[in-house]
This record gives sequence, C-alpha cells and structure tokens, in this order.
Amino acid sequence: MPQFFRENGGAVLSTTFDKYCYVNVRHLPPFFDYTTEASYAKIERVTAVDDIEHPLIRNAMKMLDMHELRITYEADLPARTGLGTSSSFAVGLLNAFYCLKGRYADKKKLADDAIFLERKLCNEAGGWQDQIAASFGGFNKITFNGDDYEVNRVIISPERKKMLNDNLLLFFTGFTRFSSEIQQATGAAIKDKTTQLREMLALVDEAEKVLTNNSRDLDDFGRLLDETWRLKRQTGSKISTGSIDELYEKAVNAGALGGKLLGAGGGGFLLFYVQPEKRNAVLQAMHNLLHVPFEFENSGTRVIYYSAEFYDPNARREK
Repeated sequence: MPQFFRENGGAVLSTTFDKYCYVNVRHLPPFFDYTTEASYAKIERVTAVDDIEHPLIRNAMKMLDMHELRITYEADLPARTGLGTSSSFAVGLLNAFYCLKGRYADKKKLADDAIFLERKLCNEAGGWQDQIAASFGGFNKITFNGDDYEVNRVIISPERKKMLNDNLLLFFTGFTRFSSEIQQATGAAIKDKTTQLREMLALVDEAEKVLTNNSRDLDDFGRLLDETWRLKRQTGSKISTGSIDELYEKAVNAGALGGKLLGAGGGGFLLFYVQPEKRNAVLQAMHNLLHVPFEFENSGTRVIYYSAEFYDPNARREK
C-alpha cells in the first residue's frame, strides 16, 4: 500500500492463473434511444456518460474520452473475493478502449492507468499489485519505491514451478466483501503496524530464494506462507474473522504447511500449501468449501479479437 511503501519500500511475489475476465467493447450503432449500454451484473442504458452508475466504467470512459459504447463484462470468478477481479476488469477495459481508438498501450501504461483509474478517479483504497499483475501476467516479484515500481520475472525451473502449482490448493469460503472498506481500515492502522509490515517485506526475498534455488526445500515456501499470514492478521481487525480462522486451523491440522486468505481480507479465497501425501486429508477437511483447481498463466491482459470499426462521432447528432 502506498502509505507504507513510499516510506519503507515494498515488494510482493505475485502470480496470475487461468481464471479470466472478458471485456467486449464496440461502438453502439445509432439506432437506439440510449447512447451507451453497459452489461455486467446488471444492464445500464444511458444517454450521458455521467449517468452511468458503475464508477469504474463511468470514470474510464471519461478518462479516455469514450462515447457511444456497448460494453459487456463477464468473469470466471465472482466479484469481491480477493482475486483481483476489479483490477482485472479495469486493465481489460482500458486495453479494449485503447484498441478501439486504434492506439497501442504497453503493459506498464495499462497498469499505471488502471492504478490511476481505481485509486484516484474512483477513490478506492488499496494497493497497486493487482493492476500490475493483471497487466503483466506471469510469476513476478514486484518492487515498490517512492511512486514507482519494477516488475521482474521470478526465474524458476518448469519442474519446480509445476511442483509448486501442484502443492497449492485453492478454496472458496463463500464470503464476499468490499475490498476498499477493509483496505481503508487497514490503511488507517498502518503507522501502528510498521513492525509487522517490515517483517512481511523481509519475507519476500526469503520466499524468492526458496523458489529459485533448487537446493532449497520447496516446503519452506509453505512455512513462509504461514508466517506471513499470521503477521498479516495482526495488521487489521477486519482482515480475518472467527470463521476464517477456524477454516485455516482446520486445514493446518489436516496437514497444510501454511496458507493465506487472498486479497485484502474478510472473505473470499483461502490458498494452502500442501505436500502431496497430505492433499487428500486437506481436501477432506475442507469438503464443505468449493475447491478451485488452477494452473499458473503467463500472458496477462491481451486482445483476443480485434476488428476495426468505422465510427463517426457526428452520425447520431445529424439525425
């Protein structure tokens, strides 16, 4: 979070995986009594951009001076679950907008623009890592300094990366929450939690060494997950709940070496590092939760289909 890393520096290990959001954008033909249609969990049809209720869509259209659009959004994962769906939508929407305007935006620009869109224009509290991950894709160490960041690939052998992937189990708790509300509470407490946050920051380099050094025991990564989760729980009262703590301890008692609640906290998805011989026991212990198999992915945001459109901004006004 900026209020920490601007003074102390910051870093995260981050990976994207094979669950996606899809954004389709085209200009709305001039036959309707509305000028923009946005379809997500609801359908909005408006005649002025300022009338759009969805803050991200409204601010993104104003930011890039977009008009008369049909926007469709769908996702593999539910919103407000800690897996960066909001930032993935922001990055994908901006990518589509630039494409529709016939302009190329590289991954750094898309990440920067998405951070500005969510954190400044939409005034949502939170960190920067989700926008960067959604844009760049892959397994990265993201280092934050001042008002900038650097993205470096984590160089890990394919065999070791597959082993890590196989040793991670993801479960949906069923609890959803507004990340920005938790981030606001966490951000307000940051000055009092600097010691824990600095300890978490130090663990990033150690975890990277475990991943990249083939002579290290990969199981240490699971133990580090446990250590960083127990530190993170101390940084905000809303990060965990009694129910989540019970689920976490149940998995650990069944054999998980460590894990964490993904995202800001309060609900969403639990990730555990589990040795192969303990996998069935943990799956059984978590049988009331939805297990979500996944594979790491490397691409980040990309245009799947593009067809140039002729758009005359005066066409509607001439009628």
